[in-house]
Order: sequence, then C-alpha cells, then structure tokens
Amino acid sequence: MRYVRNPTFLLPLGLSLIYTTHRTKPLLLNDSRSDTPWPKAKAIITDGRTHDVNDETGRFAQSGLNIAAVSDTSVTDSKPEDLAASAEDDVSAAWNSFSSKLAVASSAITSIPLSALGDKITNHIMPAWARVLPGQIAKLQLEMNMSAGSLADEIWEEAQDLDIHPEIAVSARVRIGKDLCIEEKEFKQRRKRHTTRALAKYLDIPESEIDPEDVPTIAICGSGGGLRAMVAGCGSYLSAQEAGLFDCVTYTAGVSGSCWLQALYYSTIGEQKPQKIVDHLKHRIGTHIAFPPDALQLLTTAPTNKFLLSGFVEKLKDDPRAEFGLVDIYGLLLATRLMVPRGELEVDARNLKISNQRAYLANGEHPLPVYTAVRHEIPIEGKTSEDERVRGTVSDATKERAKQEAWFQWFEFTPYELFCEELEAGIPSWGVGRRYENGCSIPGIAGLHLPEYRIPIMMGIWGSAFCATLAHYYKEIRPILKGITGFAGVDDLIEERNDDLKKLHPIEPASIPNYVLGLRERLPRTCPESIFKSEHLQLADAGMSNNLPLYPLLRDERGVDILIAFDSSADIKTENWLSVADGYAKQRGIKGWPIGAGWPKEGALKDDLAKELDLAKAQTPQEAAGKIADAREIQRTAANTTEETLKKTEHEDGYEADLGYCNVWVGTILERTSESEPPPSKRVNPDADWELLSPDAGLTVVYFPLLPNAKVEGVDPNTSDFLSTWNFIYSRKDIDRVINLARTNFEEGKEQTRRTVRAVYERKRTKRLLQEEQESIQRWKRHLWDHGDSFR
Repeated sequence: MRYVRNPTFLLPLGLSLIYTTHRTKPLLLNDSRSDTPWPKAKAIITDGRTHDVNDETGRFAQSGLNIAAVSDTSVTDSKPEDLAASAEDDVSAAWNSFSSKLAVASSAITSIPLSALGDKITNHIMPAWARVLPGQIAKLQLEMNMSAGSLADEIWEEAQDLDIHPEIAVSARVRIGKDLCIEEKEFKQRRKRHTTRALAKYLDIPESEIDPEDVPTIAICGSGGGLRAMVAGCGSYLSAQEAGLFDCVTYTAGVSGSCWLQALYYSTIGEQKPQKIVDHLKHRIGTHIAFPPDALQLLTTAPTNKFLLSGFVEKLKDDPRAEFGLVDIYGLLLATRLMVPRGELEVDARNLKISNQRAYLANGEHPLPVYTAVRHEIPIEGKTSEDERVRGTVSDATKERAKQEAWFQWFEFTPYELFCEELEAGIPSWGVGRRYENGCSIPGIAGLHLPEYRIPIMMGIWGSAFCATLAHYYKEIRPILKGITGFAGVDDLIEERNDDLKKLHPIEPASIPNYVLGLRERLPRTCPESIFKSEHLQLADAGMSNNLPLYPLLRDERGVDILIAFDSSADIKTENWLSVADGYAKQRGIKGWPIGAGWPKEGALKDDLAKELDLAKAQTPQEAAGKIADAREIQRTAANTTEETLKKTEHEDGYEADLGYCNVWVGTILERTSESEPPPSKRVNPDADWELLSPDAGLTVVYFPLLPNAKVEGVDPNTSDFLSTWNFIYSRKDIDRVINLARTNFEEGKEQTRRTVRAVYERKRTKRLLQEEQESIQRWKRHLWDHGDSFR
C-alpha cells in the first residue's frame, strides 16, 4: 500500500484539538482445527499451577500441581526462542518511541505561558477545561514511563501473569484450509438445537413437527456507518428479538459501527439485551469521544486507566516495530465512550477479549458474531521494470497492470478464529497480536506469549473509515462541491487522476503481526508476494470494499439460506452494496446468489449488469477484484441521477427504480451452471411467496435500508445532520429518533420477513421429504433385486 506519511505524531492532544475546532512449526494442520492446544489442549504447567482448557466455556481452568513446565512445540524450521532472543536488543524500541513522543506532547502543552496572558485573555481564547490539560497530560506521562510502580510497569507485569492471561502459556499455530474450524462446526450443532425451538415459536408450528434439517440457516448483517449504524442496528436487533426472529439467527456480521454494536452485545454491558445497549448509549455517547476532560480523566484514573491502556502498553512493549498511530488513538477514544459503563468503576476486563465471547456461545444460546476488516493490496512495486526503477518513473502500462491486480482481502474475526478466505489461513482469536514464523507463534523473552489483542485496538481497526483512499474521500465530498463555481473543470481534472487517487491512503491503517510469514509454499499461489515480506498486516474498515459484510456469510461452508441485511449506509443508492457482491459471487463460483439484487438504476440496469458480469470474468481473485472495482465505478456513474429519475415507478420489465422498507430477492442454484449469463433476479413481490418455494431457489436476501418514514418525524437519513457518519455526539432524543425509525421500518416488513422464512423452511422440508421418498424407493428396489418379489 502507498500512504501519505505525516511527519508529526498524532497523540490524544491531536484529537483534542480536532474536537475544539470540529465539535460536533511447529506443526501446521491442514484439517479444520484452529489450533491443537485449544480447546482440547495439553495442560500447560508453570509456576506450580496447571492450566487446562474447558471445552464448554472456552476458558482456561486452573489447578495447583507442582510439575515441570510443559509445552507442545513439535518440529519447526526456526526455533521460536532463537527468534525471540534476536529481538531482545530492540524489544523496547516501539515503547521508547512512544514515550519520547508523549514527552514532547507534554512539554509542548506545559510550555504555554497561560499565567502571563492574564485571566481575561485566557478565558477568551481557551475554554476552562483546556487549562487542566497540562496536569492531566503530565499525569499520563508519569504513569506511562515504565518506572517501577507506574501504571505501565504494572500492566507489563500483569501481561506475564498466567492467572490473568492464561493463554500466554499456549503456543498458537496457523490453521491452513478452506473449511470452518472445528470450534465453529461444533457451535453450529449447538446453535441448531436453539434455532429449531425458536423457529417453531416464530412460525407457530409444534416443535415436534420440525426436523432440524429443515431449519434454515439465517444470518443478519449490519452495515458500516459509525454511530448511526450502531444506533440504528440496535433498533433493528431490538425489533428482531421482540419478533422472535433474532433467536432463529445463526450468524451476525458487521462492518464498522455494526462491529461496535456486536462488541457491546457480547459483553457484560449489553448482557445480550438490545434495550440494555440502548440505555448504555444514552448515558455514554452524548459527549464527543475526543472531549479531552472526559477522555483524559478515564485514562488517568483507576480502574479505567488500566482497563483502557493495557492492550496498547502490551502491544508497544512486545513488538519493537509496532506503531501507535491515529487508528490506535481512535480505538482508545471509542473505548472510553463505548466500553466503559455508566458507573465507570464497574469495568469488567472480560469484555476486552474477543475470545471471551465464547462463553456466550458455549451452549448455543446466541448467534456467532463475525467482525470484519480488509487489507488493501496495491502491488505497484512488483510491476515496475528495471528501467522504470532506475529512472524513478512509472509508465501508464505499469499503472494499468497494478490497477488490475489491486484488491481488498477480507479478514474475519470471530470468538474462535481470525481467518482470511483468500489466504485460506487463520489463527485462534486468543493468538491475535503475537508474532508468527513458519506457522507458529513466537514466545517472548520470558518464554511466554503476548496476551490477546484487546477490543479497543480492534474497534479502531474495524471503524477506521478515515483510512480510505483519496478517491473515496473525494466521492464523499463531491456532492457538497457541485455548487461551487468552476467545479466542472476541477471535477474533470480529479477524475483524470482517479486511478492514482485509488492507491493513496492519506492516513496509514493500523496493523497486526503477520501470521503467514514463512508460509509461501503452504498457501494458494494467488497470494500476493508482498504478504510474505511484511512483518505486519495493515487492516482497515471493511467498508472500503463493501459496506455490508456479505462475503464472510457467502462462504459455502457456512451454508446460509437467508441473509437479512440492515443497511444504514450514508450512500445506500449510489454505492448499491448488494449489487457489488454480484461480481464476487461470479468470480468465486458461488451458487444461488441473486444477481441484480439492490437498487435498480433507471434505464441502465441491464446494460450495467451485463458490463459488471463481463468484467467479473477473471482468472485470479486479484484480477477479478480490480475489474469488479471498475464495475463499481460504472455503477456510481449511472447512479448520479435526479430525484425525479429515482422516484418509484413500475417498468415493463418488472423492475422498480426504488426500493421499499423491506425487499426480498431469491437466487437460483442454476445460475452458475448456464453457459450464458443469467438474467437478473427480480425482487419477490410481497404477496408472491411461491417464488421462494422453487426447488431451484438459492440464497434468499431480505434487505432493510434505513429510509425516511413518514411515521417518524424529525429524522431523515438523507438530510439530518446528526446522522452523518462523522458525527460522534448523539443526544438522548437523537438516539430515540434513530431507534424509532429503525423499529418502524422493521415493522413495515415484519410479516413479509416471517412469510419469507416460512417459505424457505417449507422448501427445505419438501426437498428433504422428496429425497427421503426417493431413497426409500431405491432401498425397496434393492430389496427386490436381492430377495425377489414374494408376491409372484
């Protein structure tokens, strides 16, 4: 990736200023287990205590045994201890860099001669809260200097405590393969028992009449969109739960703000009750995340200081090349607002690790959450010729080759595993943040591993939309600039350079240690060479690729039958996120995706669709991703129409130019077997559920866009300023209005959704009964063949 590097280091002070001006090996496994030591591990014995793993809850159990230390560290090409020792000299490099920059920031603030200015002048140019900044920054600096007894020293000591972080004694290994990890397979079996009972209640069918095989696998996905997506998604969760639908769901997935919602749902704050989350947000997001007094108070006062800073201290102390950048600051500030309960003294460290969410899944009572991020691969360096490298220039032909091979790799985080479908490799969730070599995590100097990366770090990554490319930024502000004199000429100039802008990130994404180092020969040949050369993987908001987390839910191994999308995107119509998946499904050979789902475009739907499908024909994921990006540009161009063009009209070909509150499409499993391109999938008429009963029906998509509703006054996603993705202050009234809008919109499609689920259930039931009948006939024929007809 190419980034515009800023020579200054942004610290919390930087965001405070933004607030004041902005206000508002050992052994690689090729089976489906994510790691042998978890959950069926050997006991790890050290310091006189044995740490076993409990299969049901996903937690380490402890018992006192005085046995020598044991560690399962089979054969490997490079000894982890040697690799760890080689880094001993510079292990504190990242921490020292952070400390020195914090000291510079503190010195800059404390050097301001406020007293010399006089009270009147000081009051005029600086708010009262700003005067306490020097003392708070100095206190933070004192606690973060690693001297004996400091907060940072205490955090680092606890990072090596097995009672607090029992996972540090277990070696994590890379799992290679396309299949789901065994833990997820076992979860699906447990969840099926719950969804069977829930479906019986939801459809008002006696449970005794339902065969678990007929129960559809339902997934709910929430879009990106910052606090807007989180608050609206909370309303959708609440309505789905009250309707009985949420209990029928096997998976939830999120992008950006919807990831934050999932993190709250699977915590002691949300208690798996959406109404609890609503109450929590009303107490916590009425203040800007970067408001200095509140943020610094939590960062310098026990117990919240340790709760919030522990993951970052561990990251900088363990990894000599780790960075503490804007995304980390952003995640830290998000956590001060979202992960700290109202009382502030009742913080619970269990909420900080994704792997701890296994406890909520142990008996299958709740859906499996999927969090998402992307890595942007732009391999321009590998495409330049020797002559170009000597001259320092890049030809248009080289740029075009690089453009076609630029794409986003999706990474999914679950309580069980971090996995990348394109790499076909993953690691256990409790092993995220460690350094890896040849498929095995590298222990630290003391022989122990780094504790799992905390959720504040991950929240920054999941929601780092500001790490988008310059091309993305321009599309965000383009509608605002249209009225400016001379806009057309500037617009044409920028569009000419659009290919270059798509490769520039003004803000560098955060990173995690690269877990596939040394695995070039084990992974698919389509993996980019660059991924085997970088010590870190730079990950960012998945909304840069698709603002709906569709791709993880389209994995064939998950077997999703019904995908319910709650879309709170700011650019629902112009980006058309559902249709973006058309090319992905085509390239991946996914059967059953409803081609053409999404917002139809007046007069250009068939031509655009044909172009997109043609562009999606590719030999590699890289080439396909680049071409699909081109198709998205075609769609955006076609989407720039007037409101009159987008008004709801029925066309002769059966399409509508606009969508309603609840929209249903169904694919067909025959679409991918035809030599010719399949026709676009038509939206299912609310009264035509029979279309869902076809034996050739594929994936069913139920789409709830966040649209304005005449029944809810005072809130319009298109015009309400407080619904901007970049707004970080929601009053209680704002929250109530957004929640009410999401719930009212769900109510509009509640019964259609129920009928849709019923139809898919009936289709699966009919298919099973037909298959059983055919098998019975075959058994009878074999019986006659073996024993003859006794009636002759």
